[in-house]
Amino acid sequence: MAGIYIHIPFCSKACHYCDFHFSINISIKNDFLKALTNEIKYRSTFLFNQTIETIYFGGGTPSLLNPMEIYQILKTIYNHYKLSESLEITFETNPDDVSEIYLKDLHNLGINRLSIGIQTFNDQLLKVMNRNHSSSQSENAIKIAQNTGFDNLNIDLIYSYPSKIDNLDFNTIYILQNDLEKMCAFDISHISAYHLTIEEKTVFGNWNSKGKLSKILDDNAIIQFDLVVKTLFENGFEQYEISNFARNRNYSKHNSAYWLGKNYIGLGPSAHSFKDNLRISNISNNKKYIDFWLQNDYSLIESIQNLEILSSKDKANEHILTRLRTKWGIEIQYIKKLISNNQSKIFDEQVLKNLNLKLIEINKNHIFLTQEGKYLADKVALDLFCE
Repeated sequence: MAGIYIHIPFCSKACHYCDFHFSINISIKNDFLKALTNEIKYRSTFLFNQTIETIYFGGGTPSLLNPMEIYQILKTIYNHYKLSESLEITFETNPDDVSEIYLKDLHNLGINRLSIGIQTFNDQLLKVMNRNHSSSQSENAIKIAQNTGFDNLNIDLIYSYPSKIDNLDFNTIYILQNDLEKMCAFDISHISAYHLTIEEKTVFGNWNSKGKLSKILDDNAIIQFDLVVKTLFENGFEQYEISNFARNRNYSKHNSAYWLGKNYIGLGPSAHSFKDNLRISNISNNKKYIDFWLQNDYSLIESIQNLEILSSKDKANEHILTRLRTKWGIEIQYIKKLISNNQSKIFDEQVLKNLNLKLIEINKNHIFLTQEGKYLADKVALDLFCE
């Protein structure tokens, strides 16, 4: 199994919390699409004819593309890659870009999984986040998606905001309860629920440095995380990764491939690729990316890509970092095969320490986070990392 990720690096405006790579200069979109087409063709040998099981349009805002542009991207992939008959194609969209005509076109193009960036149904919070949509547009977008045939539907939720943002007060628990109630009322198959992280190079990061955001208290964050888990469980959702919840085992095939260490190719500026012990990251610069892929000499591809060869220890740590967050857990014997005897001894000591703290449990040669461990997932992963 292998996957393709396509990064569409454009947004109509910048959300105040987001530090993903994007530009609001959409005038270069046509040149970007030509460059992307060339990269798709050139890098088709990267996966050595492995069968592609998932394609994921992320960003940025993929829904800034029109149907003909999406068709050209997919046509190029179909012509140069080996695709599974059960191919999952996920497309991210914002509520304000959703219309019945647009979603019908997406469906006709073979896109069979939609991810809508709802974030919250609170209009005041949406405004302070600098989102383009309203709560009513969000509800309407979900209804249109379902009526258009998208039964494999994800919606994004962000929670654990500061209770004070730029002199505005928010009852964060009440907002979260309302968001969860509305989301669960829809017959959707998947919810991605993310704890807000204040990133330095964002508007929220700038406001935070100026004291315009109240501190997010750990106790409040835990209360909200528990509320998310409990409410979604009671409404038929399985927490199969710390931030991801699915009804009826409708897991994201694409994201699950990341967590399970499958090979994937990332296309577009800032996109990452992974194969066996090789990781590649594309340059996070639209102009340099476009200029390179629009010229005919690709011999200096290293000028826009960073290559990293993973050691056995790196692969072990990668396994710990990604698998620990999931229902599948860390495979102990896989780790042991990759590390030295001395590293193995230290690993065992850290496992015992976290077992005694009741942050992890072991079952059938696999390590899993307990519910308490999920509060401290990053810390547990650091403990288990091989030095």
